[in-house]
Amino acid sequence: MPVAATPREPADDPPLNTRQSPAEQTRPVTAGARPRRPGAPGRWGVVLLAGALGLLAGLPAQAQTSADKPVADRPAGAKAPSSRKSPARPTAGAKAVKRAAAPAAVAAGAGGAALAAASGPSPVEMPALQAFIAEMVERHRFEEPALKALFSGVRLQPEVLRLIAPPPPGFRRSWSAYRARFIEPVRLREGARFWSEHEATLARATQRWGVPAEIIVAIIGVETIYGRVMGEYRVIDALTTLALQDPRRSAYFREELSEYLLHTRDAGIDPLSVRGSYAGAIGIPQFMPASIRRFAVDFDGNATIDLRASPVDAIGSVARFLAEHGWRGGEPTHFRVKVDDPARAQALIAGGIEPRIKPAQLPDHGLSSPDRIPEDMPLALVDLPEGEAAPVYWLGAPNFYVITRYNRSNFYAMAVIELAETLRSARAR
Repeated sequence: MPVAATPREPADDPPLNTRQSPAEQTRPVTAGARPRRPGAPGRWGVVLLAGALGLLAGLPAQAQTSADKPVADRPAGAKAPSSRKSPARPTAGAKAVKRAAAPAAVAAGAGGAALAAASGPSPVEMPALQAFIAEMVERHRFEEPALKALFSGVRLQPEVLRLIAPPPPGFRRSWSAYRARFIEPVRLREGARFWSEHEATLARATQRWGVPAEIIVAIIGVETIYGRVMGEYRVIDALTTLALQDPRRSAYFREELSEYLLHTRDAGIDPLSVRGSYAGAIGIPQFMPASIRRFAVDFDGNATIDLRASPVDAIGSVARFLAEHGWRGGEPTHFRVKVDDPARAQALIAGGIEPRIKPAQLPDHGLSSPDRIPEDMPLALVDLPEGEAAPVYWLGAPNFYVITRYNRSNFYAMAVIELAETLRSARAR
């Protein structure tokens, strides 16, 4: 989750909806049943959006002027030019009324079970949350009573702290075990179906942003098995828990919580209604809130960005994210490498995976490659630990590095690449 840019972190973690304990990571994951769609708003969402309309309706609207077109005054998913006209947009006043009325209408017919709040302690009296609310009021013109009403319906989730914690000391990661979780029959079958179903959309995304269809398909497959497993935690519960209690990255999650509140305000969504991963990642491509606001696009042209329900928007958003982070069309992701002296190679590995060395410099580090590599292409040495066995090594090209901006993990990037290659090969047969 980078530098406030990538869909999500954490470094070297599996996708946020497939996180397991270290013992469980040796077993492949198979797809579960499709989770329920995000349900009716919680009861505090009804109170907030219907009862506090007078507090929120006066906030400045940040509407898009047309589908798929950049808008200078909104940082959320700026849209690229399109010749297609969007439907007429409602006025700010009409949108405010609709935002308040829609959740109430849903709630009226949803039944009490759908309105039940998540279990767990409330954070509403915590000084850190009070400081956060004051900051949102000052920086983003939220109303303090409305935010206090909202957070009265939020519940801390200790489980997310366990899930996001790093592995215990001494745990040995295994590339083979990790790979088996993603290069497996369910993702291969569903990936082939997804590619066939959205072939035209994928071709359009490739033409526009230069990202190959197989990479887009593989990322969505690794993340959520094509929308089948998008997470069951209330996003606001997860983000609030991590913003207040994560000992390592509370500042990061505090910013994501801020971005989430801005996103739901802009989109007219009940903040209590959205479900996602234990770290707050949302939708088919598992974007964090900051990435939704910066990189998500309305690729289906309906004047709405919906990563939870629109595979077309998800495809466009993944492609745009990679392009914005430097994807180089027509170039490979990696090359084979022979490591003559692993001890000498450690200095390169310790230097990180941003490509910095040129092919001519490989012998200086005890490396060689049987592949023909453009002489001006920067490279990085990628190591994939194999438990007690020797690591697997590759040379990462700039496009390998771009995939790690989605999830800062060599394991993740190589799983995406191998799933993409397998899907492409199966399709060519």
